Amino acid sequence: MYDKDLARLDDQALLGIVRLLPQASERRVAACELLVTRYQGLVWSCVRRYARSPELVEDLVQVGYVGLLKAINNFDPAICSNLATYAQPCISGEIKRHFRDKRWQIHVKRSVQDLMLQARAATGPLAQELGRTPTESDLATYLRVSAADLRQAQRAELAFQPSSLDAPLAGQPGLSTLADYLGEEDPRLEHMLTMRAVATHWGELTPREQEILLMCFQGGMTQTEIGQRLQISQMHVSRLRAHALGHLRSRLLDLEDAAAQPVPAAAGIQGRSR
Repeated sequence: MYDKDLARLDDQALLGIVRLLPQASERRVAACELLVTRYQGLVWSCVRRYARSPELVEDLVQVGYVGLLKAINNFDPAICSNLATYAQPCISGEIKRHFRDKRWQIHVKRSVQDLMLQARAATGPLAQELGRTPTESDLATYLRVSAADLRQAQRAELAFQPSSLDAPLAGQPGLSTLADYLGEEDPRLEHMLTMRAVATHWGELTPREQEILLMCFQGGMTQTEIGQRLQISQMHVSRLRAHALGHLRSRLLDLEDAAAQPVPAAAGIQGRSR
């Protein structure tokens, strides 16, 4: 039986079998399984530092085994003579990739992620040593990092498991949720910003164009009514209005050729006003 033969072999011999035999070989598969069994404690030791994370420990263990199998399959005795030394960073790296790809909701730099995990792991031992909950300064000193870097890592942890907008808010009456306190778009604010932008270029219009736009949009008058008020034709009103709106539109949208348009000859003709 292969199992009895393999059980007598050391790690190097088993790794040699994995390296030399084809993947479909039963002996190679059995050697892999035996190595995984021997090093399952290493997987658990790598997972233990993430025990306080929201991710299920069982899921992290499975991810760790993926890293261990990669280490076994890719082990090169010319690079490292010890499987444990070679496998540990492979297992930890696979777990970190899992968090990076599956858990983080926004991009967080690896250095910040690592510091967050270090702070989480250090909190318990430091609390036992101090006999109280460690302060930010305590943690920063213990980890030999600045308080600013530590705060950044702690804020990054909030992105790891964001709160739901439908979650009830503590200390609020009834069943209030975060969504209840979020502001909505205010159309009046949008109108105010638009009018301020228009006012910036209002002085670039001729007095007659300004008058026509005010009658049209503020007074609600038709082009015929404006023509009658200014004693000019409705067609003239239309041309002046179109030119004024085109100029403002081009300035607000920052179109290069818009403001360079010449004023139509008819625009310079001043109709008789009352």
